Amino acid sequence: MATVFIDGAAGTTGLRIRERLAGRGDITLIELDEDRRKDPSARQDALNRSDAAILCLPDAAAAEAVSLLDPDNVHTAVIDTSTAHRTAAGWVYGFPELTGLREKIRASKRIANPGCHASGFIALTAPLVETGILPKDAALSAFSLTGYSGGGKKMIAEYEAPEPSPLLSAPRMYGLGQTHKHLPEMNAVTALTVPPVFCPIVAPYYAGMEVTIPLFAGQIEGTAADIAEVYRSYYGRSPGAVRFKEGADEAGFLSAAAFAGRDDMEISVFGNGERILVCARFDNLGKGASGAAVQNLNLLLGADEFTGLVV
Repeated sequence: MATVFIDGAAGTTGLRIRERLAGRGDITLIELDEDRRKDPSARQDALNRSDAAILCLPDAAAAEAVSLLDPDNVHTAVIDTSTAHRTAAGWVYGFPELTGLREKIRASKRIANPGCHASGFIALTAPLVETGILPKDAALSAFSLTGYSGGGKKMIAEYEAPEPSPLLSAPRMYGLGQTHKHLPEMNAVTALTVPPVFCPIVAPYYAGMEVTIPLFAGQIEGTAADIAEVYRSYYGRSPGAVRFKEGADEAGFLSAAAFAGRDDMEISVFGNGERILVCARFDNLGKGASGAAVQNLNLLLGADEFTGLVV
């Protein structure tokens, strides 16, 4: 039986991971009392006793947690859900549906869990760059709608306050300076050489994400049908949490909340011969965070990839 420690189990991501692991007979959770969960010595002991540690912490705290592992500790695998190690040497990017990553995740002790916005962008662009439909120097734009749970406990409290600010009743764009923390991994993992113009938007609903990339026909080597065929083949080659779906079934609308509570992702292609939209829908707390971490944990432990997940 594997021992697992969630460092930061009281946060939004940690709570969802704990919920997904509840009742599993192949895992024993190492848990710290409330008065010890931030104690460095207690955390160090739990980290080094675990077979797998999942870090649900801010970047600096995640880096500190890694430093608490004993230098001679070769058994503890780490899954970091922060931004701290997503482009770091020696860490495997935890998106098993991409070419070659499932095998690398199984063999690694250091897994960097993808960012939520980045997961949708990468799922849409990586196959197109890999197959040559999208050139590496493509100058793209992308917008991404997310539920407010992506902002953690502080933002959840703001939206769910008895008298929230009227400004919270409408979608709000952020990352206005084009320095969003997911941009480095979006380029590094896809091999794109030009950072996209990226517009993240938080909206007044709890969970769910919709990432959209608009394309002109002149930007790609092929057609919308060619893109659809790439997605169908790429994500159909092995079982995974990303699936291609043909068309929409919501009377011409596409809801960003459609996958709330789930741990999988749906990608689709829309548009016409001149202007194309590629879209990814998933839960920012599911395939965008906690669900992805559990999927990676399952691979590390040799369990069925989707044990405990809603897919």
